[in-house]
Amino acid sequence: MIFPIVLYGDPVLKKKAKEVAENDESVVEFVESMFETMYAAQGVGLAAPQVGESLRVFVVDTNPMEEDEENGLKQAFINPVMIEELGEEWAFEEGCLSIPGVRADVNRKPQIKIEYFDENWELHEKTFDGMKARVIQHEYDHIEGKLFTDYLTPFKKRLLKGKLANISKGKTDAEYRVKVPR
Repeated sequence: MIFPIVLYGDPVLKKKAKEVAENDESVVEFVESMFETMYAAQGVGLAAPQVGESLRVFVVDTNPMEEDEENGLKQAFINPVMIEELGEEWAFEEGCLSIPGVRADVNRKPQIKIEYFDENWELHEKTFDGMKARVIQHEYDHIEGKLFTDYLTPFKKRLLKGKLANISKGKTDAEYRVKVPR
């Protein structure tokens, strides 16, 4: 099932998400729908709050960003815990399916260590670096109630104020189903 993607301005995007009950079997179907939704919107990551669910779940597939697809990461993260972020921050232009048409440089650490369950409730603790780490950090921020625009300078936020206001009213040219904030 393809979900509509919640647009900037919806309170669910600024709320810290709740943990999924351990061994909840409905998460398998939810994760499948999240991947389907992400692919339909041509994204590389999608968090549950972006489809209106305040749950600590996100999916990533970095294959479209990798030169060699075997180096990509396709993974569901359930109840993840960020253990550490390492290295010197580097800037990269990010966008977000909940904020269509807006892109900006965001500084992030190049390496992370994260603990998470996959959709089969197997526990993992892994280290990721480069683009994989960046995509995971972006999606992890969503379940913490943060958006990439929260990292922008006050000046950059002022420049985007009108565009963000329009997005929150549904004035966007997103090529996927969206849900306008109430």
